This record gives sequence, C-alpha cells and structure tokens, in this order.
Amino acid sequence: MNAVQLEEILKSNGYKMTIQRRAIIEVLCENIGKFLSAEDILNLSKNKCPQTNFSTVYRNLEILEELQLVHKTNMDANSTCFYEIIDLDNHHHHIICTQCGKTKAIDFCPLEMFKSNIEDEDFELLDHKVELYGICSECKKKPKK
Repeated sequence: MNAVQLEEILKSNGYKMTIQRRAIIEVLCENIGKFLSAEDILNLSKNKCPQTNFSTVYRNLEILEELQLVHKTNMDANSTCFYEIIDLDNHHHHIICTQCGKTKAIDFCPLEMFKSNIEDEDFELLDHKVELYGICSECKKKPKK
C-alpha cells in the first residue's frame, strides 16, 4: 500500500488530508517492513511538517488502526506500541526484531491448526495475528552495551 492509496481510503471515510496527516502517512509508507513507535513517527514527521505534535500522531494512528490500515503491536515490557502499515493484498504474520523494529513477513498462516481447538467453544473468532519476536542479523552483529 502506498501513500496515495491510504489518502484515498481516508478521504472515502470522511477524513480531510491535512499537512500533518500526510506527513504521518508518508513516514509510515517510507518505512514499510519496519515497526515504528509513535515517537519515531513524530520525529520523522516533524522533518516533513514541523508543526506535527504527539496528539496529532496518536489521533491519526488511532484513525488508521480503526480503519484497519495499520498493525499495532507491543514489543517490550514498557508497553510501548509500535505501528506498521498493513498490506491489504497479502495476509501474513510477522517476525519482529525487538531491538530495531525491522519486520519480516511470514507468509504461512497457522490459523487452521488453532481452529480445531476453538471450534467447539462458545466464541466467534473475528480476527487474528501471529507475532514472533527475535533479533535480526544486523542487531546481533552490533556490540553489546
């Protein structure tokens, strides 16, 4: 998904394209394949639009999540949330580097293996995501602090 597609989806859902929103979308699209924290998104967005602030970033991430355009995950014990644009054309899961946020898509979906364990329950499955965490090869090469 690219910035133009995201902008069209937002417009079709009644959202105006502000300068700050466009900067946030561009940052997310420029970092496909990497999870970013809200702080990362703010800092990168400020390079494009200096008047961007935290509340604007959080509000827009909330909208993008509500429209199911971003994937939100928590990778650390500090409850920090990280975000990545969702690839609407390709259902996949992730392995995520806990140090730099780099992601790799896992094209295999294990849902079928779980279905037999939940079919008999009084529960309707609405969605799912599988996340595996590790350290990428570049971060493993870095000297430990």
